[in-house]
This record gives sequence, structure tokens and C-alpha cells, in this order.
Amino acid sequence: MTQPPESTTKGLLGCPCPDVAAKPWQSKQLSGAARKNSIAHEHKAVERRVLPANMLAQAFPLFHRGHTMDKQLYGRVGSVGQTYQTALDEGLRQHMLRVYNFMMLGLAVTGLVAYFVSTDHQLMMTLFATPLKWVVMLAPFAFILVLSFGIHRLSSGTAQMVFWGFCATMGLSMATIFVVFKGPSIAQVFFVTAGMFAATSLWGYTTKRDLTGFGSFLTMGLIGIVIAGLVNVFVGSSALQFAISVIGVLVFTGLTAYDTQNIKEMYAESAGTEANHKLAVMGALSLYLNFINMFMMMLQLFGDRE
Repeated sequence: MTQPPESTTKGLLGCPCPDVAAKPWQSKQLSGAARKNSIAHEHKAVERRVLPANMLAQAFPLFHRGHTMDKQLYGRVGSVGQTYQTALDEGLRQHMLRVYNFMMLGLAVTGLVAYFVSTDHQLMMTLFATPLKWVVMLAPFAFILVLSFGIHRLSSGTAQMVFWGFCATMGLSMATIFVVFKGPSIAQVFFVTAGMFAATSLWGYTTKRDLTGFGSFLTMGLIGIVIAGLVNVFVGSSALQFAISVIGVLVFTGLTAYDTQNIKEMYAESAGTEANHKLAVMGALSLYLNFINMFMMMLQLFGDRE
């Protein structure tokens, strides 16, 4: 007998594939109603298989789009964070430059005032050969007290004017070094001190080590130096002065690193321009005092006297 040909249907890729069994509604022996019911039953079966696939197909673009949006969102957050950090670093850099500029200009004012006062013999006699010398010696402390306790009530411009006045007064009190020490020796000690200060301040700015613990120790050393210096005013011991100078160099070198790190950590972009300008003045005052005291101690140790 001749075998009936296999019925074939198109596969998903258009390839002919044999049917395993003929569909009920394909039979010509069924009546119209029975065929219609069979078609409906087959449609439901196909729908049960296709619907989950369609839901998954629709969900995947949503998932993919949401995942992409998350990545974009995280990317924007990271971009904002990176932008903020860049702005903060730039602001800190400008702040530290402002501090160093104030300090260097203050040193220049002090040096110029001290030099020109030292060249006027009559003025030197008036300032240091009369009781007025106590006013010249103690006047810088008055400026320090004003800045230390009144900085919150002062505007940034007023704080700068007080700082410049302090530097000029320090120049008056330091005019005697041009009489006691030789000029080349003063210049040599100044540049050596500047190199030490720059290296120490740079280390304090870049180090990851927390220097807070050294602050109290250095403060105790500073108090000891002040007390010893006051005692030596009345004793006049050269050995005590030598010890004060050696310890003083070490203490003010450490304070330079500590104060530099403290200035860096106190900076805050959100504090505003006015507050940051006043912080710059106070930071310049701290570094200025460290430099001046280090310079005077070095001059006592290595300076050539007239």
C-alpha cells in the first residue's frame, strides 16, 4: 500500500518539520461546531505557553532600561561627587595659597620696618633707650589678643588690617637684630630658616599621619620655653639661653607641621568666603609666629654678632 504523505508545518526558522500528530481541528470528519470548539481549545493551550514568554519579553526591556537608568544615576552621583571633590581640592589649594601669601607679606612688612628703623639712630634711641621700649616689646601681644579673642566680631578686612599692624609692630621690636648681628649672618640664618620652614610645612600638609597628639606635647614645650625665657630675662644665663634656643627650634619646627595640618583640616568650602578669609588670617598668624620664633632661635645659635 502507498503510505500517505506526512503533513509538514513551518518551524520558527521557516524550516519544514513533521507534525507529531494531526491537530483535531484539521480533521475533515469533524462537524463545524466541533471543529470550532477544537480550535478554541488549541488556542487556549497556545496562549498558556506564549503568554509567560511575552510577559518575560516585555519585562526584560523594562529591567534593562531600569538597570541602565540605575547605572546612569550612579554615574551622575559619582560625577557629582567627583566634581565636588575637585572643587573642594581647588578651594583648599586657593585657601592655603592665601595663607602663605599673607604670611610672606607679613614677613616682608616686618623685615622692611625693622631694617629702616635700625638705620635711624635717633629713632632707635627713642624706642629702646627710654621706657617706651616696654611699649614696643609688649605691643605685639596686644594685636595677638585682639585677633585671638575678637576674630569672630571682626570683618575679614578689619582682621587683615590688624594683622598688618601686628607685623609692623613686630618690625619695630625686631629692629635691634640689625644692631646686634651682622647683615650677612642675618640673611644666611633667614634663608636656612626659610628652607626648614618650607620642608616642615610641606610635610605637615601632605602627611597622612594625624598630628593632633603632638599638639598638646608641643604646647607644653612652648609654655616651658616662655617661662624659661622670662626667668632668663632676670638671670641672664648664656647656658640657659642656649638650651632655650635648641629646644625652641625643635618645638617651633613641630608646631609648623602641626599648624599646617590644622589649617588644612579647618578649611571648609561651606563656611563661606568671609569665614574662610578670617581663617586664612589666623592661619597666617600661626605660621608667621612659628617662623619668627624659629628664626630668632636660629639667630641666637648661629648668628655672628657685631
